[in-house]
Amino acid sequence: MAQTWQDELQHALIKTYGSKQGKSFFTRYRNAFPVSYRDNCPLNVVLADIASIETLSENRRLALNFHLVSGQAARPLCLRLYQWQTPIPLSDILPMLENLGLRTYSEQQYEVSIGKESTVWVSDFSLTYLKEGLKIAPVQALFEEAFTAIYLGQAENDGFNKLILGAMLSLSGVTVLRAYAKYLRQVGFRFSQAYIESALANHADITKALVELFKAKHSIVRNTATKKQCDAILRRILALLESVTSLDEDFIIRRFLALIQATVRTNFFQKTADGQQKAYLSLKFRSHDIPELPLPAPLFEIFVYSPVFEGIHLRNALVARGGIRWSDRREDFRTEILGLMKAQTVKNAVIVPSGAKGGFVLKNKTAVGLACYQTFIRGLLDLTDNIEGDKVVHPKEVACLDEDDPYLVVAADKGTATFSDTANQLSAEYHFWLGDAFASGGSEGYDHKKIGITARGAFESIKRHFLERDIDIKKTTITVVGIGDMSGDVFGNGLIYSKHVKLLAAFDHRHIFVDPDPDPTVSYRERLRLFRLPASSWADYNSKLISKGGGVFKRTLKVIPLSAAMQRALGTEAPSLSPVELIRVILKAPADLLYNGGIGTYVKAATENNATVGDHANDYCRVNGNELRAKVVGEGGNLGFTQLGRIEYAMQGGSINTDFIDNSAGVDCSDHEVNLKILLSYPLQSHILTYKKRNTLLASLTNAVADHVLEDNYQQALVMGFTTYHAKQNIGLHLEYIKELEAHASLNRVVEYLPDDKALLDRKANGQGLTRPELAVLLSYSKIYLKQAILQSTLTEDPYFSKWVRRGFPEVLDKHYGRFMSKHRLHREIIATQLSNMIVNLAGLTFVFRLQMETGAPISDIVRAYTMAAYIFDMPALQKAITALDGKVSCHDQYEMLFHIRYLLHLGTRWFLRSSYLKMDILHVITQYRAPTQQLATMIPDLMSGDTKKYLQTLVEKFTTVGLGVVAARRIGAYRAMYNALNVVDIAITNRYDLAQTAAVYFGSGERMHLVWFRDQIVSDLREGHWNTMARLTLRDELDICQRAFTIAVMKNATRSVAAPVLIERWAKSHPALFVRWEQLLNLLHTSTQIEYTMFFIAIRELLGLILTSQ
Repeated sequence: MAQTWQDELQHALIKTYGSKQGKSFFTRYRNAFPVSYRDNCPLNVVLADIASIETLSENRRLALNFHLVSGQAARPLCLRLYQWQTPIPLSDILPMLENLGLRTYSEQQYEVSIGKESTVWVSDFSLTYLKEGLKIAPVQALFEEAFTAIYLGQAENDGFNKLILGAMLSLSGVTVLRAYAKYLRQVGFRFSQAYIESALANHADITKALVELFKAKHSIVRNTATKKQCDAILRRILALLESVTSLDEDFIIRRFLALIQATVRTNFFQKTADGQQKAYLSLKFRSHDIPELPLPAPLFEIFVYSPVFEGIHLRNALVARGGIRWSDRREDFRTEILGLMKAQTVKNAVIVPSGAKGGFVLKNKTAVGLACYQTFIRGLLDLTDNIEGDKVVHPKEVACLDEDDPYLVVAADKGTATFSDTANQLSAEYHFWLGDAFASGGSEGYDHKKIGITARGAFESIKRHFLERDIDIKKTTITVVGIGDMSGDVFGNGLIYSKHVKLLAAFDHRHIFVDPDPDPTVSYRERLRLFRLPASSWADYNSKLISKGGGVFKRTLKVIPLSAAMQRALGTEAPSLSPVELIRVILKAPADLLYNGGIGTYVKAATENNATVGDHANDYCRVNGNELRAKVVGEGGNLGFTQLGRIEYAMQGGSINTDFIDNSAGVDCSDHEVNLKILLSYPLQSHILTYKKRNTLLASLTNAVADHVLEDNYQQALVMGFTTYHAKQNIGLHLEYIKELEAHASLNRVVEYLPDDKALLDRKANGQGLTRPELAVLLSYSKIYLKQAILQSTLTEDPYFSKWVRRGFPEVLDKHYGRFMSKHRLHREIIATQLSNMIVNLAGLTFVFRLQMETGAPISDIVRAYTMAAYIFDMPALQKAITALDGKVSCHDQYEMLFHIRYLLHLGTRWFLRSSYLKMDILHVITQYRAPTQQLATMIPDLMSGDTKKYLQTLVEKFTTVGLGVVAARRIGAYRAMYNALNVVDIAITNRYDLAQTAAVYFGSGERMHLVWFRDQIVSDLREGHWNTMARLTLRDELDICQRAFTIAVMKNATRSVAAPVLIERWAKSHPALFVRWEQLLNLLHTSTQIEYTMFFIAIRELLGLILTSQ
């Protein structure tokens, strides 16, 4: 009797699984298969299908079987897919198979009904491989792993998957190559992804060797054998490359090789808690090792690859910080982040860390931004060292081919404003040493909007701009146009900063607000209401309070009619405009201030095109810098102008710094928060402080931190103003300084948009200097350069400077937590930051450079000498007395006073560089010199005579008239003579002479020997060039030696009861030949029609010889 299909099935199941299990399966599957299935599938296939179906469930919805079909030479491959409950769309599968290198000839789909509620869909594909000779056994498991991951969205569906079968690579190996390719596309690699895929597929042996090299290089087993293995693989790759005939393909493969060689860390070998490969790959590069990288090249960067997102984190130094941005620029997000890192680096010149920036993009609409952010942060922490006690601990399963690298700090940025707490939760998950200092601004950090710190900092710059125009914005009403709305931190806080503001117009991405003639008091109250109203917009502005002819207009309107009042306020005659046209008119309005508190780049240079700006959303709103009519620009927001746009605006007389100068208060505040949390982690660990009390303490320090930050902003605005004021006369010096920064501080003129030598010489010829935005770049580089030089020296270990770490924290902490400051992980960096800020702010951005040129001294010696001079002359107090006159005197007068004290500081620093005191204890020298020098300051005006005394009296009278205190005025007025106080004090201390008598002899001898006139002749010579400058300085030094020698000679046998004039004349009478000869030389100089430096040198040398001979 013939058996039915069901009989055969039952028999086969019992034979395969035994009686009990076989009967159970038969009961389930006897009626499960449709007729078409029974007709097409032999029993061996049915048994295989049942085995696969049994693996499925709600938690495992896909199974597959990839195998050879015997007797099918034309179509030897079969893929059977098993999907739980839902059918598999053919349109989803075919592209996947094609990208795996397979061609589909036929497909059959069957519905298998198991019981009433369970259905499995079986799809049978007949396939061929595009190349002959495929051996199924070595690749079967690789294929099934890869196909499953691709189908489930755990791997990308692209041409790299051909390497699964073509190069017999695992999915993880293909992911490495794909990640490198994605990175290459972000750095401007000229070949498309498809071309890269083809090149790698065409050379499967080399491609496989590349992955082998990657794995060997990053093996956590580090020994001689590993090194030899890597060398052997590298030699094999290079040998195989000799047979590659295509230049393009050779170039592509070598670039992959370069990337592998530049990779210093990866999380490739890290596994999840259940032992699986992580769903993302992190690669850390030493950026300078990557060929043809867009400038500026970071120090390190981490690229995080995932099928659903990609992210990059760029750092300019080991200690660096910056925000994490949720970018929308999928094609070139690294370019965006690189520009932000560059801006962050110069912005961070005022704080401890250098610049960093991170960003990520989502690849599909279903991806969740917060989840991608979390994975991105995990990808960064995977490769970051930790600190346990005092020991740096490397991450597990990571071969660290670079130096220790435990400092990673992130911050909020566009799209991630509310993510700081999430980042700190991840920090806790990783037991990261920074704890909740990892991401500043979280729930236990400083709320920048609540403090208003960024806008308040920006207004320090704005106040300085207007003070230079003799306008005090706290007292005088100014007209403003702006970018932003009152709900925003920077714009909102900025527009409630002063009640003396007439906001004529503003716009954001939703509305345009125009108030042609606002009442300052009424409009201020309404802006304040909107600022306090959650999620407000310009549409919430009370229309009854808007002046006649104004209104709030949606940006979606087709056209906006302009009233006569709007035309007058905005300086246009157009009867109506589209929203983007109106925005351009607002940007070009003749207001006192254009305030940027929003997002987007709205001003470029006429020489730039919109494509190069990188903000396509605002292409139609953008204007040129030379079209702006506002007197002042304040950049509370980032990237509102291109740098060339700023320069163009400044060249036509506009007052503007840069965004990294104006809005640095935000990052400054965050850095204070991080450093405070690191400091307080020590008493936390010692159980001296609880977490709750720490948070209370942090909150109580809010105002103190804000004061620190705003002082930084004030000082930067001041030095910017002073430097710009003297820019024309210093253009030659700035040219030389730029060359110095290029040679030693990684300055790139092209990247920073600084003029070349020819352009600078043209400006000099035309009586022009560097603009304020250009000087801002030099200011930041000056601080960065100086900070690095200090860190490379032993200055931070000096007993005097080691205490400067305390200056980085509010004074109130000193009593209870001062003992922990020396343990601070960043104590050296804090000291270097405090020093670099003070020196550049007080002495000017070229101060150190000039002294290097003049003396050849190392920077560490210049810092020591500066510190002695600055505190002996009480420079911080003198500058404070000058800045207290803000709004009371003209900035011209203030800058003149500052010039005088900086001149004295320069001479004083130079004096100590040439003295034996340089290597002595700094505090001892300051203590020894400070009191007698200050004592001399009260004597000097009475010791002067002739034209010198008249000049001093004129300055003192001028300065006291404008409001400077008499004591400060006399010190500043006597700035030239005060330098000589160092000589006087040194003579008196060294020889134990009476100070007053020594001073009288010193200054009296200068008059008697006409040395004042001689010195004036030297100083007034304005011949340019390095050697002429050196000649003047050397002559002045030689003259000092003569005057010192003469004073010592006169004082040698003096008694205190004898007056200085008597002593000088007595000595003169006893050495008549000296005076006769000196008078002859002076007469020759007086009567010469053209004085050369050689004449000065001969005269001084002869004078010194005469003095020494007379002794």
